[in-house]
Amino acid sequence: MINKVIDHMMIENRQHFMIPGEVVASVNEDNSLRHAFLVLTKVRYAKIPVLDHDDHLKGLLSLSMITNTMLGLDDLSFAPLDQLCVKDVMEKDLVTIEDPYDVENVLHLLVDNPFLPVVQADGTFTGIVTRREVMKGINYIGHNIDKQYAVTAREPVAKD
Repeated sequence: MINKVIDHMMIENRQHFMIPGEVVASVNEDNSLRHAFLVLTKVRYAKIPVLDHDDHLKGLLSLSMITNTMLGLDDLSFAPLDQLCVKDVMEKDLVTIEDPYDVENVLHLLVDNPFLPVVQADGTFTGIVTRREVMKGINYIGHNIDKQYAVTAREPVAKD
């Protein structure tokens, strides 16, 4: 269990962790792979959310998922970029969180994920919580915990 003081300070800054959906680069599940390829190349993100026409999160898409469709045995073909759409190659099995989210759970999930999509109960995409933003919060705690709480050293506990 996370320390209550740290949990409190993290919760105080929780609103700073989420990047709103309207500023996160995304593609529609019906977009062509060519369009998605261009978006991913321009924004330089490793992975982006895939949404439907009602802004429900449907999956995630990476540049490597697109380039894998272009690789043949002996050649590289751009034809699949026009023949396939995003929903044909996107990652559908993904971890999401709902807002308000549990900080301790987010910390555990960010160990294996660079970001976590945030959705409403109905699956509507509202933003992402990134490892980078959470690390900024931890940095804030490291620099400010003694300004809000009396921190005293104690004798180390012997380990068996």
